[in-house]
Amino acid sequence: MQHRDRANFRKIVSVLVLILLMIPIALYSRSQFSRPPRTDETRSLFPGITYERQALSEPRPVMLHQVSIDLTTPGIRPFVTPGIRAVPPNRSETQARTVTEFVDEFYLQLGVNANFFEPFREETPWDFYPKVGQSVNNLGQVTSNGNNYSPAQAGWSVVCFLPQNRVQFDQSGFCPKETEQAVAGNDLLVKDGKPVPPPPHIAPKDKPYSRTVIAIDKSGKKLWLILVDGKQLQYSEGLTYVEMSDYLMRLGAQTALNLDGGGSVTLAVQTPTGAKVLNAPIQSRIPMRERPVASHLGFFAPKNSR
Repeated sequence: MQHRDRANFRKIVSVLVLILLMIPIALYSRSQFSRPPRTDETRSLFPGITYERQALSEPRPVMLHQVSIDLTTPGIRPFVTPGIRAVPPNRSETQARTVTEFVDEFYLQLGVNANFFEPFREETPWDFYPKVGQSVNNLGQVTSNGNNYSPAQAGWSVVCFLPQNRVQFDQSGFCPKETEQAVAGNDLLVKDGKPVPPPPHIAPKDKPYSRTVIAIDKSGKKLWLILVDGKQLQYSEGLTYVEMSDYLMRLGAQTALNLDGGGSVTLAVQTPTGAKVLNAPIQSRIPMRERPVASHLGFFAPKNSR
């Protein structure tokens, strides 16, 4: 009788262990199936703002998301994550949020991730930093509503939003005094209508990667936000620095800046039920899991009339 009880107990334990092992596999599979389909799509999001999704097969599987913004459209204006009002003793500039939280909190129509930031750690799905609400600092200038709370730094190029939706890129990292909103990135991909060669630290190992890029046309009236998903085998494996520059040239970009990439790459849009992600972010190797980041660039826009 005791032998039979032990055998039954072992069977129960084996079943429970199998169930526990299957849970993460099931959750990972579910996240994969919840990604945007590998099909092309073009639609109007809001007056003056259109969205295009491109499922590319060459040079490898790539999902590219492009938002075109007509800066002359009445009601369209940028907004950047504000800093912490009372700076704590550790001098942290802001608190980490996901892009969907940013869009919802400030009643924006869309948003993307912006600056590189620190500290950052990603070890396992449960061991990472920052989590939502934790303190972080930006790399390069960040200005929100005229408040420059993250200082300009050499080596971090900046995109500055001036009154009347004028946009200015500056490789020195410094914005004019009248700047209302600003975020920074590491490298210009296009300058004066010409592709910028990869910097020395990238050129020897220019690998496909997830990317968030902001670009402007020659007239200064059309702004693009281009996001490329990556780190997802056979779904979207990213673009190299040179491939991204080539795409921007075909698009007609006059200037383009590379913002934070990798697991930070996220595009969110406002819907009647709250902000929703349009791309396939990947955080801690889990697809469709958003990474909390330090700063974001968003846009107010007129809502579509019904």
